[in-house]
Amino acid sequence: MAGPLEGVRVVELGVWVAGPAAGGVLADWGADVVKIEPPGGDPARMFGRMLGISPQDRHHVSPPFEMDNRGKRSVVLDLTTEDGQARVRELLSDADVFLTNIRTGALRRIGLDFEAVATDNPRLVYGLITGYGTAGPDADRAAYDVAAFWARAGLAHLLSTPGEPPPFQRGGMGDHMAGMTLAAAVCAALVARARTGAGQLVSTSLYRQGAYTVSFDLNTFLLTGHSIAIGQRESMANPCMNNYTAGDGRRFWLVGLQGDRHWPALCSVIQRLGWLTDDRFATARARAVNAVQLIGELDAIFAAKTLDEWAEAFAAQPDLFWSPINSLEDVVADEQFHAAGGVVYVPESDSGDPDTSVPMVASPADFSGTPWRVRSCAPELGEHTEEVLAELAQRTSRST
Repeated sequence: MAGPLEGVRVVELGVWVAGPAAGGVLADWGADVVKIEPPGGDPARMFGRMLGISPQDRHHVSPPFEMDNRGKRSVVLDLTTEDGQARVRELLSDADVFLTNIRTGALRRIGLDFEAVATDNPRLVYGLITGYGTAGPDADRAAYDVAAFWARAGLAHLLSTPGEPPPFQRGGMGDHMAGMTLAAAVCAALVARARTGAGQLVSTSLYRQGAYTVSFDLNTFLLTGHSIAIGQRESMANPCMNNYTAGDGRRFWLVGLQGDRHWPALCSVIQRLGWLTDDRFATARARAVNAVQLIGELDAIFAAKTLDEWAEAFAAQPDLFWSPINSLEDVVADEQFHAAGGVVYVPESDSGDPDTSVPMVASPADFSGTPWRVRSCAPELGEHTEEVLAELAQRTSRST
């Protein structure tokens, strides 16, 4: 099987990351995704150059682009021309899904807004990603995820050390979250269409996605008017929910959210059972009051052994939850990452030859009854223009 969306026809007019990420997920899941590109191509094709990557072959030119555009078919159309606009409307006339993250003002100018497209194809599911939503004073404002998701939605502030400049987010973090959200919304709309026969507009925004990402904090503020304090490692009230450094410099995180449950396991693993009755540390309240002293002592203890040694000790305590703080090299070398399906091997062509496949990060969902596989690497610019337009002509001739 090619995945749960086999037979679903998707037209994508997306640039950079967010829109193409949604299309990439649907392509992974089996949909036939036709990517419309301008003559100069999706600017994300230039990510490799921007990142200073020296290409060895075409699949290393832009790794981020490969991630979000594998398995698609590329069609070049000049949407500044009437002919190009007409071609897109033809493609949409019998498509199941349209995906875009182009600003709504530009879509209206070229006749590809929801109202215009739905008139020709009322069964179409129209998936839209915006920066700030579809209404309000900034509805048509340009945005990247570092602006709408990271900065404006509060993530940068919440992750900043007081008095220090905010951290930089990693590339595409908000875009990929919004892309996955839109992919899910599109699938829900397809389920609704099966019941009602009608398509609809489904949308998300980078701003909404950012707000949802920090909803633990934001909803607390909405309901109580109070902010949750930003913790500092040296004074965390619960020492079982903190990060530490082993003697070899490798860091790890203890994740014992229930302090009273996890405290005895921590005392056991570090061989400090006396702390269970020590007035300074015996209760959660005492540990919070004496947090600076306690964490200082824990730092000294953990510095006495390597992380591998601590990992062996931690494994003997089922009530001690923890995780290494991995580098990218650590993730790629992690047996569990591969066992969990974190890597997919992508054929360089439609032939599916496993001997010519390249490893990429898998999209994060699997289906037991309709397993998916990636058909090919990202297409060359315009690689499928003639093929797709020939198919369109055949469908048009059959319908007339």
